[in-house]
Amino acid sequence: MNPAIQGLITIVLGVGGCIAYFYLSNQFLDKVLFPARGANAGRNINRANMIRPWLFLFPALFALGLYLAYPVVETLRLSLTDRDQGGAFVGLANYQQMFSETKFWEAMRNNMLWLIVVPALSTAFGLLAAQLTDRIRWGNLAKSLIFMPMAISFVGAAVIFKLIYDARPIDQEQIGILNAIYLGLGGTEPQQWLTIPFWNNFFLMIVLIWIQTGFAMVILSAALRGIPEETIEAAIVDGANPFQIFFKIKVPQIMGTIVVVWTTITLVVLKIFDIVFAMTNGQWETQVLANYMYDKLFRASDWGVGSASAIVIMLLVTPILVWNVYNARKEMR
Repeated sequence: MNPAIQGLITIVLGVGGCIAYFYLSNQFLDKVLFPARGANAGRNINRANMIRPWLFLFPALFALGLYLAYPVVETLRLSLTDRDQGGAFVGLANYQQMFSETKFWEAMRNNMLWLIVVPALSTAFGLLAAQLTDRIRWGNLAKSLIFMPMAISFVGAAVIFKLIYDARPIDQEQIGILNAIYLGLGGTEPQQWLTIPFWNNFFLMIVLIWIQTGFAMVILSAALRGIPEETIEAAIVDGANPFQIFFKIKVPQIMGTIVVVWTTITLVVLKIFDIVFAMTNGQWETQVLANYMYDKLFRASDWGVGSASAIVIMLLVTPILVWNVYNARKEMR
């Protein structure tokens, strides 16, 4: 069957199934289970109204349980077993093995480096872009261009930047922009940028910063537009210069939004995989936790250590996620 027709059938069945579920379950609740007739009509209506929200939430709860809760429990179980021993329980042996491997600590170190650099620079550049584009006539066009990388997949962006970092022999014309600039400025020979230890991590980070800056800009631009004009006008009357207005008036008022953007990008960084996999595959000291997990699960076929590394990623992500949810609920009160 043609893939387009398959997609169309999937959409029709999916949407139609959802509509049928909500309609039929509502009819069953009102007409069969708790009919609004007879002496108990009022009580039945109240009972139906108490059950209805849970009935409508059931598909979402079922999906979350099937695709989120179950994988977490199963991953935890697999991290405590050994495939070579037929799935026998081995306790924390997989974690001990993982902690003894240098590649794991290399991945941890690189992830921490990503956490320090990427959220900070993405948020800073996004805030700068939001402030500057609001002050020019063609600001909307500039925002569109800055936001455009968000529409590109991580793998697509990695391929683009891999071409930028490409190196050809010295006697050939360079197609990599970075090496062309380097040689034009007096460099002696093309550099294999992605193989330079330590610094190659920053070349990989640039890709994610390029993508996430647009996200930060859009959110922070909306926050800047929400600042009351009275506070800015009062600062101008008091003689504040543009830098003082920005850093002492605007930034403190949108600090909550800045923190939310920062933590959201932090969550993306903790799960980073695509860029590293597509550009270096963790070679040349660029390993990260998600790529380490992939290597263990699908290359080494070691589900124990692979699942253990997945649990580590989950433990690192969970506190930030809980903190974000807590702040979101706090702001809604």
